[in-house]
Amino acid sequence: MNYRMLGRTGFKVSEVGMGSEGFEGKSFEEVAGLVHTCFEFGMNYFDMYNPNPVTRNNFGKATAGKRKDYLIQGHIGSAWQNDQYLRTREMGLVKEAFTDLLLNLGTDYVDVGMIHFIDKQEDLDVILNGPFIKYVLELKAAGAIHSVGFSSHNADVAAKAIETGLFDVMMFSLNPAYDMRPGSDIIEDLFEEKNYLDNTLAGMDFDRERLYRACEAKNIAITVMKPFAGGMLLDASRSPFEVALTPIQCLHYALTRPAVASVLAGCFNQEEVRDVARYSESSPAEKDYSVTLSSAPRHSYSGKCMYCGHCAPCAVGIDIALVNKYLDLSRSFTPETVSDHYALLDHHASECIGCGQCEPNCPFGVDIIEKMASAAEVFGK
Repeated sequence: MNYRMLGRTGFKVSEVGMGSEGFEGKSFEEVAGLVHTCFEFGMNYFDMYNPNPVTRNNFGKATAGKRKDYLIQGHIGSAWQNDQYLRTREMGLVKEAFTDLLLNLGTDYVDVGMIHFIDKQEDLDVILNGPFIKYVLELKAAGAIHSVGFSSHNADVAAKAIETGLFDVMMFSLNPAYDMRPGSDIIEDLFEEKNYLDNTLAGMDFDRERLYRACEAKNIAITVMKPFAGGMLLDASRSPFEVALTPIQCLHYALTRPAVASVLAGCFNQEEVRDVARYSESSPAEKDYSVTLSSAPRHSYSGKCMYCGHCAPCAVGIDIALVNKYLDLSRSFTPETVSDHYALLDHHASECIGCGQCEPNCPFGVDIIEKMASAAEVFGK
């Protein structure tokens, strides 16, 4: 398993982690089997949005004595009432649910205190201008959470949240299908397969792209939920591209987006855990999503650099994909924000000799020579 820094938190997390959907409705033995398989393959990052006390307790027992071996996102604002999940901002329930989380996990802290499910501007306003954020910061001061994050499905609202400077981690629904959709505070818009039948959807939505770049510029880590779009991307008959991607391709797509630290897969059995855990050992051909997307019958990402690396090798050694990433970042923020990172590259865009050998290799038809010229102008070398 490979590991990445979780933004500015100082934590090192596995590229592939585990969501909590797969623990729901399982016996303790089944949960323990899932957890131990994760540990066997080096997966050390878990999300626990699930408020079901039985599920939490099963996970806590399965990880007993191993608290230093894993990191966890624990959600604040996800409660269990009348035997049902409840997203809440009522402070009595919020505090009760978080206390229950620590109790059932058998720990006195979570690594990331994740404010649960901020998809509307009004909700963000309530959180930032009332007792909710005060409680979260009190938890951090007391050591009950070590860093602050939030989960969202709405790029517009998420962008406003990260502008506050309060958050270290953002959990976001990210995959090549969702990345085409504009922001909406109606979560069902994202999950409805019929919403992907619009032939005008082509390439990444600007606001989502800008959000990822902003996180990278501010060193805010992204942890990914819904990498397979609820299975839609794995089924050609349901996929908006009319082709099926593999789980490994979906993971690689997410892990090549700016600022992504870990993809939290929803695995329901040990075989599925093994399938996603082998990502780090997969060959470049197995990971390659670009040929599938670029040749898909619908919704091409044509002309857009996807940082897939097919342009390599460059005749003079330029890391073209990374130069393009920094160029894209500079167009959303001042060039000074990323110029130090660009300066550390072994070779710069100004060294491009315009030979053109890279361009036929690009599955998305990017004008690479033009982009190198733009980068040289922006960064001065």
